[in-house]
Amino acid sequence: MDEAAHGASALAAADFSSAVKHYTNAIASNPQAVDYYIKRSIAYIRVAPAEPASALTDAEVAVLLASKRGKRELIAQSQLRRAIALFGLERWGDAQQCFDWVSKIDEKEKSLKIWGMKVEGKLKGLEEGDERRKVTVKEIPEIELPKVAKKAPQPEAAPTTEAKPTIEGVQTPASHIRHEWYQTSDTVVVTLFAKGIPKEKATIEIQQNSVSITFPLPTGADFDFSLDPLYANIDTSASTSKIMSTKAELTLKKMVPGQKWPSIEGTEIPRDKQVTSTDDGNESSVVKHTVPTIAANSSGPSYPTSAKSGPKNWDKVVENLKKKPKKAKKDGKESESDSQQDDGIDSDEGDGVNGFFSKLYKDAGPDQKRAMMKSYQESNGTALSTDWNEVKRGTVETTPPEGMVAKKW
Repeated sequence: MDEAAHGASALAAADFSSAVKHYTNAIASNPQAVDYYIKRSIAYIRVAPAEPASALTDAEVAVLLASKRGKRELIAQSQLRRAIALFGLERWGDAQQCFDWVSKIDEKEKSLKIWGMKVEGKLKGLEEGDERRKVTVKEIPEIELPKVAKKAPQPEAAPTTEAKPTIEGVQTPASHIRHEWYQTSDTVVVTLFAKGIPKEKATIEIQQNSVSITFPLPTGADFDFSLDPLYANIDTSASTSKIMSTKAELTLKKMVPGQKWPSIEGTEIPRDKQVTSTDDGNESSVVKHTVPTIAANSSGPSYPTSAKSGPKNWDKVVENLKKKPKKAKKDGKESESDSQQDDGIDSDEGDGVNGFFSKLYKDAGPDQKRAMMKSYQESNGTALSTDWNEVKRGTVETTPPEGMVAKKW
C-alpha cells in the first residue's frame, strides 16, 4: 500500500495526524496531485488542535492545480476546502466569497446552506469597518506551485559487455499509448497500455463522474489521460486501480448495477453529486444517477452496428416499403416469388407461423415495422420486437434457443 492509500485509510479511521504525515510523503513523491492537497487540507482542519492556516495553503494549491487542468469537480472541492479554512481563520468575508464561487460551479452543493448560515451569523455581529468583513481573496490564488524535484545527474558508468543497461520510466512512445474498455453487469474496466509506468510518480484520480491517469514521460512532459465525464456515475469507494509492468487498470463500480453503458464517455457533465456537511466538517455524499442526453441529429438517428457496410438507415427502409410498387400480375395472379419477399422479412402464406408474422408486419405502424426489421436482422433471426423505443437504443443481440450456441461465420 502506497503513502496516499495509507493516508486515505488514516483519514477514514479519524487518525488525522497520521493522515497528514502520509499525505505529506505522498505529495513529496508527486507534488502535482490535486487530490492529495484536498485530503491533507481536510486532515489539517480536523486534527486537534486544528491548523486552518496549513489547511488554507493546501486548499489554494489545489485550486490552482485544478484550474490549470480544467477539472470542475476538483475546483469546487478545492474552493470548498479553501472557504472552510478561511472560516477557521475568522476571515468571514473571504469565506463567504469562496462559498459563492463553489455555488457557481455546483449550485446543488447542500453544505453551502449550512456554511452560509454560519457565515451570516458571524457577519451579523460585526461592525461595518471590521477587518473580518473585508473580501481580499481572488478566485485563482496568486501563488507559486510546488516544483517537481529534479534528480541529480548520475555519473556515466563505464561501458561493459557483461550486463545490458536497464531502461527506467515509460518505454512506450506517447503516440502509441492506447486504451481499451469493457464492462460486466456491475463494473467497467478501463485499461491504459503503457510499458513502465512509474508507480511512485503516477497519479490516478477516480471521481464519481470522471477518471484520470497522469504520469511523467522520459521527455520531461506529463502524459494526461482522462475520461470526463463518464457515461454514468460510479461508486468511488468500491472502485480500484492498479499499475502493472505493461499497463494501468481501473476497475470502476457502476452506481447502477446492471446498467449497460453504450460508451465509456457521456455527452454532458452530470450535476448529481450532493455533499452534506456537519458542524465539525464531516461530509457525506448522496448520489442521484443521471443518464446523459444525446443530441438530436437532423439527418436521423444513428444506431450501433458491426456491419462492414456501415449503419443501416431504418427510417429509409420503412419509407421504401411504403413506396415499393407491387409486381405485375401474371395471368391475373401475383407471382409466388414476388409475394414471398418484402425487404428482408419472409412471407409464406402456406405456413401458419410465417403467415401470422406477415399479417403482424402488414398491420403494424411505421415505428413497429422499423423495430421488427432492425431486431430481426441484427439478432440473426433470433428476436422480433415491435417496441421501437427499446430497439433503437442499440444493437439487438443474438439470443439462440436454450442448448444452442451462436457462432460467427
